[in-house]
Amino acid sequence: MKEFLAQYMPPDYSAHGPQLDSLNAYVHWLMLILFVFWGAYFLFVLWRFNANRNPKANYHGMRSHWSTYSEAGVAIVEAVLLIGFSIPAWYRWTNRPGPETNPLELRIVAEQFAWNAHYPGADGIFGRRDVKLVSSTNPLGLDMTDPHAKDDVVALNQLHLEVNRPAIIHITSKDVIHSFFLPVMRVKQDAIPGMDVAIHFTPVKATGPDDHWEIACAQLCGLGHYRMRGQLTVDTKSGFQAWMKSQVAQNSPAPDTNPVQAATTSSPTTPHV
Repeated sequence: MKEFLAQYMPPDYSAHGPQLDSLNAYVHWLMLILFVFWGAYFLFVLWRFNANRNPKANYHGMRSHWSTYSEAGVAIVEAVLLIGFSIPAWYRWTNRPGPETNPLELRIVAEQFAWNAHYPGADGIFGRRDVKLVSSTNPLGLDMTDPHAKDDVVALNQLHLEVNRPAIIHITSKDVIHSFFLPVMRVKQDAIPGMDVAIHFTPVKATGPDDHWEIACAQLCGLGHYRMRGQLTVDTKSGFQAWMKSQVAQNSPAPDTNPVQAATTSSPTTPHV
């Protein structure tokens, strides 16, 4: 089942992805068994209790308990999926990587209709932000009088991560609710105004020359929702450091426009709304 579903899903390049895909396969097995069983039962009932075979209505209904037992069996399987798989996975998901893993920590600030990636720079400290400083050339309102802000990097619709290094991303929004979606990383999290929601994952594959991995918005966020797309790039350690240095060196304001990147997933893309 897992291999069958993989034909219709984006590839998985995250450390936690196999566990999610396995859980997805188990749920599909359960749904397939229920579909076949209840479909066969429905056809049996249509044949067994048709008007020709039962001209007189029976108002007592079923007297056996086999349906009760079958429903109890389904409940047990669902409890196993929840307690044995989903809750442990959620527990691991809610525990952020410790400092000993040297995680890459950054912010994603959504807006209509763009993704702003904010990196703290070499000092590892995010610069001060002030809503009064927000402008078309300073989308996050960075206060450049703050020494910690001088080496910060803000990228528009471009998210660069390091392969095999845990990433902690703080998700928020400047306006309406968006949904930060990385299909190839099995990551999706709503970006909610006024809230800072941290997610974490570890990329296990660097971007190849023919890979185009998309940052999508999975929440209908306005008339420009269709163009709220970005590019995810997973670099090697040296490649990521080189990219960060190039961004700090140019030290140019963010552009006013939100260009639509030619970003698509490496496999047939599923619609997202």
